[in-house]
Amino acid sequence: MATVIVVTSGKGGVGKTTTSASFATGLALAGHKTVVIDFDVGLRNLDLIMGCERRVVYDIANVIHEDANLSQALIKDKRIDNLFILAASQTRDKDILTKEAVGKIITELAETHEYIVCDSPAGIERGALMAMYYANHAIIVTNPEVSSVRDSDRILGLLQSKTKAAETGQTLKEHIVITRYSNKRVNSGDMLGITDIQDLLGIELLGVVPESQSVLTASNSGSPVILDERSDAGKEYEAMVQRFLGNLPPYGTEKKKSIIARLFSKQTEEV
Repeated sequence: MATVIVVTSGKGGVGKTTTSASFATGLALAGHKTVVIDFDVGLRNLDLIMGCERRVVYDIANVIHEDANLSQALIKDKRIDNLFILAASQTRDKDILTKEAVGKIITELAETHEYIVCDSPAGIERGALMAMYYANHAIIVTNPEVSSVRDSDRILGLLQSKTKAAETGQTLKEHIVITRYSNKRVNSGDMLGITDIQDLLGIELLGVVPESQSVLTASNSGSPVILDERSDAGKEYEAMVQRFLGNLPPYGTEKKKSIIARLFSKQTEEV
């Protein structure tokens, strides 16, 4: 059974599509056959960040209207063998996204892929609701600002009431990703701190992406920032994927463990 992950947010412009692209890329790099779907019908930006905008022949609307089958619409990433992209339509209405149509696509993809990453549009309109409906994991992307965190809290409410998991009593695992984080601005009182955000939302923190020019540079070049091994943002997305897969401890525990280890080592030396 494939794992379905929705990457969502209350506000636009918080780095949701950047996160979708890097997270899907990281899963594929880890050896997992992964597909990332753009649910932002009418706009479509995922293909730009993935660098495949010139290769879009068929999109999700063509699949729903049976103008093309799913294998025709999937775009294989040129850099990573296990990664595929399903683009959104720029010309169709969001009403094409129904539970039945999306469910059929998810079911077919689940037969051949281990992970399905759903890149949701911001907000609470149809595209966002359909992107989250079949998910069993949710990554909520937020900036360290009061308005962004408040909107993320509203998204949590939708995840807990408007998804198939909620309707059937199944577990939907929720994770928070903080983007555009700056210690300097937190210390000056211009941003919320990590602990403040965790206290407000009360869900597991998957990672904190620092404010970085490399994110914009990567997006403009059509390459997910996770592929930039010199970038702090790229390194953090890689760490996020490893935490998600269980290969790294939860965020914030790495340092704590190292401190405990040093204290234990010191006590041993004294004895």
